Amino acid sequence: MRNNHFPGRRAAVTLAAGVLAAGGLVAVLGAPASAAPAEGAYTLVNAGSGLCATVPGAATGDGVQLSQTSCTGAAGQVFTLTAGGSAYRITARHSGKCVGVRDASTSAGKPVQQESCTGATSQTWQLTASGANYRIVNANGGKCLNVKDNATSSGALLQQNSCDSVSTKQWTLSPAGAGPTPTSTPTSTPTTTPTTTPPPASGTLYVSPSGRDSATGTQSDPTTLTSAITRIAAGGTIYLRGGTYSYAQTVTIAPGNNGTSSARKKLSAYPGETPVLNFSAQSEDPANRGLAVNGAYWHVYGIVVERAGDNGIFVGGSDNIIERTTTRYNRDTGLQLSRIASDTPNSQWPANNLMLSVLSHDNADSDGEDADGFAAKLTVGSGNVFRYAVSRNNIDDGWDLYTKTDTGPIGVVTIEDSLAYGNGTLSNGGQAGNGDRNGYKLGGEDISVNHVIRRNIAYRNGKHGFTYNRNLGTMTISDNVSIDNSERNFSFDGGTSVFRGNTSCRSGSGSNDKIVGNSDSSNQFWSGSNGSRCSSYSGALSWSFASDGRLVVSFGGVPVTF
Repeated sequence: MRNNHFPGRRAAVTLAAGVLAAGGLVAVLGAPASAAPAEGAYTLVNAGSGLCATVPGAATGDGVQLSQTSCTGAAGQVFTLTAGGSAYRITARHSGKCVGVRDASTSAGKPVQQESCTGATSQTWQLTASGANYRIVNANGGKCLNVKDNATSSGALLQQNSCDSVSTKQWTLSPAGAGPTPTSTPTSTPTTTPTTTPPPASGTLYVSPSGRDSATGTQSDPTTLTSAITRIAAGGTIYLRGGTYSYAQTVTIAPGNNGTSSARKKLSAYPGETPVLNFSAQSEDPANRGLAVNGAYWHVYGIVVERAGDNGIFVGGSDNIIERTTTRYNRDTGLQLSRIASDTPNSQWPANNLMLSVLSHDNADSDGEDADGFAAKLTVGSGNVFRYAVSRNNIDDGWDLYTKTDTGPIGVVTIEDSLAYGNGTLSNGGQAGNGDRNGYKLGGEDISVNHVIRRNIAYRNGKHGFTYNRNLGTMTISDNVSIDNSERNFSFDGGTSVFRGNTSCRSGSGSNDKIVGNSDSSNQFWSGSNGSRCSSYSGALSWSFASDGRLVVSFGGVPVTF
């Protein structure tokens, strides 16, 4: 850690992919992809590396083995899915050739290549939903499209291997800009727009990876994101077409570049498409953020921000909405709120921001102790809310609300109807000894802040599920569920927090919860045995975002109710 609804009590929470057995609990981790993707043109993004399946050199000959390379949307990276019954033919759009297994082999380790289409079973693939991704399974041998040696480096070759939960055997389908786009619920990430109705042209600028700064910003003459940000008027919308946008510098919405309370400026994914802002060209450095939202009254919707040298999305402004975004593989916290500069007065610290239906995962710094999923820490104002948010598999904490004596208390933060799981361990199994690894870390250095933490779930994080972390305030801790975290499910050694309706469960032995504060019999904390409510939290744990953005969580197919 660097010092730098579900409404009411009967809400259904939405928490699915990779299966983890935990005694009586099995967690299916990740947000589910659509079971049957639409026909159309896609780039195939590897979930383990973030790189794209590629026909090297956009070659057109038979027998060229596929590899993974940085996603550019160039020829050789666009593949067309054509349905046939419950399976698909996958063809390289530039060559018209089919993706198949060399020699129609059923053996593990055989190359996956492009070849003339013959209708052979070895050129037929089934797409099996696996959380937010798909396993691409060859119909001939039942083996999965994978990267040789599970490598994450550019240029690594593709082959087939036995299917399991390894992340390099999972793929995201990202609609290609020039081809048909899916008409079903978003499949590539849980942040895409749930409609394909073309947006209105009035008050709108269009951006594409091939746009020009001087372009008019129409659909036929798209501009760049950095240009559009400076040109859009209050009440206007910037639509980002699908594809990968590669940057070496932070993309900044500057202070003073504001909408209004009745006319926000909107930065949105084009309906049905997934824009990915990729900052892999940055080195790891606190100055190298991805997207910095330092203006006010903006609505950022449906974009992916990855591989920044520091935070993926940084919010230094106030009164913003960050919705349906994914921050992943960044080298500090995925989405962080903090003051813009060291001389920013606390009256201008970021306040009244809403983070809605957002996902943050696999963020990791080189020393393994700074990169959380979400953070509102050190220098934030009041009124910031995280709702229907998911933080998973980050190297440090799921949420970090740290405070320190140098800067004093922060404003009250509300976290509600959200989920933290697997933090402290990346999706590829990587860990770091320096990370704190909590689900929800709620303070620091004996500073009192009365945060509101309600209707959240902490599952199998690497240390505590919920921890006061030396916040001696009167927090509201209500209707939360904490299951099988490595140390305590609830760890509150001080303060005067109020605990109501919380549930702590274990599938085996574990540390007793520690509760200091105002607690009554509505809670079922762990002290060597499960309470009666724990019977509701057995079976497969799954989560997804509903079409309206609510987070829906179920165990064994039974929705969680609070």
